Amino acid sequence: MKRTDVIFATTLLCAICLSASSWADELTIYPKGGQSPEQQEKDKFECYSWAKNESGFDPMAPPTATEAPPQQQAQRGGVVRGAARGAALGAIIDDSSEGARTGAKAGAAIGGMRRADQKRKQAQAQQQWEQEQQQIYAEKRNRYNKAYSVCLEAHDYAVK
Repeated sequence: MKRTDVIFATTLLCAICLSASSWADELTIYPKGGQSPEQQEKDKFECYSWAKNESGFDPMAPPTATEAPPQQQAQRGGVVRGAARGAALGAIIDDSSEGARTGAKAGAAIGGMRRADQKRKQAQAQQQWEQEQQQIYAEKRNRYNKAYSVCLEAHDYAVK
């Protein structure tokens, strides 16, 4: 994996970690049966373990990506490469320095557009990957929260 891919993946996972702490704060738990603080902690841990096994998600574990980020492709095109190709083609077609200059200008423009298009597609693929990873994480966290709530309610707690 390239260094830039690792940086993107790390950034995404850090963002998920920071938002995970806010999800943990979503649930408010009230003992309905007069449970002692010690009993509450025991019940919470028991429900944490059960919900983790039931949902396959551990909110205490650092988030991981389900798949590698999209690979950054080697640069294609570009202004300089396009200009060189255009100049060569222009010189062949027109057989003059003016033809080479005109070809270089056209080649540079086309090469620049090609490179910009490649960058746009790569950025779009990266953004889509990040959104998919966030959605997958949110779905897993939601399944865990539901299982955790069900368990606590079975232990005579109100969960909101």
